[in-house]
Amino acid sequence: MNHRCPAVLVHGWRSHPGIWNRLAPALTEAAVPFWRFDHTGLQGAGTETIALALQDYIHTKREETGYGGPVDIVCHSMGTCIARYLLEVLDGVAREEDVRQLVGIGPPNNGSAMAELFNDPERGPEVIRRLVGVFVPEDYDPREDTIVQEFRPRSRTVAALRDAGTRDEITYRIVLGANLTATPAFFPAFAGKTWEFGPDRGWRTTYAGDGIVPHSDSYLPGARMDVLPADPGNLARHPELYCHTMLPRNPEVVARVRDYLSLSAGPAVRTPPRR
Repeated sequence: MNHRCPAVLVHGWRSHPGIWNRLAPALTEAAVPFWRFDHTGLQGAGTETIALALQDYIHTKREETGYGGPVDIVCHSMGTCIARYLLEVLDGVAREEDVRQLVGIGPPNNGSAMAELFNDPERGPEVIRRLVGVFVPEDYDPREDTIVQEFRPRSRTVAALRDAGTRDEITYRIVLGANLTATPAFFPAFAGKTWEFGPDRGWRTTYAGDGIVPHSDSYLPGARMDVLPADPGNLARHPELYCHTMLPRNPEVVARVRDYLSLSAGPAVRTPPRR
């Protein structure tokens, strides 16, 4: 396959295209063209609106460049769900969007446990307090956040993704961080752990997550999954690089994504994290 297949970079919720400032030079060095989709101007918009804007952006870039072949889409966090909504819900029948790979970095594919936790009357206020300045702004109110409400696990948006299913012609890849050494500095706000729903739908914390998104939120049937670091010793040196907000800038993640896009990646790494 053509290693020059363009990569569409999609940032996440309350983020910006600057998160790709480590990946972009690596793609340039590997001769992989890339297009950075910026949806910062759509704060307050819903999933479908942002997904349609992504579709328009891809179409515009195709017209500007004259490129008519497949693209890869690389996403961080909620950006993955925006891209999936476009491909699986809006374009699931027509299949007009020609996509080779969808790479999700820390994606909440099954809905966001954190979004649900924000809305929990008992635990939510304290969780939000701990995340102010780290993941949410001062005076953050989840009730006013459209995306957070749409990605609560039992929402209609998450149900639409689940019912649509993945597309057979697209290779899905997931890149996750995990606190393999149970290091509190991995994500200090929660002592190195990540909140998730347990099998009984009760709350619990786990090291199988990146501080914000537990692995149970990310699992997607048929997707190829890499759990990083491949060498747990990396957590002793820079544990903070494997938490949710830093994953797109993590050198190991950057190298893995670059290899995906240039089709030189080896087998997926599946390292079982400690709980």
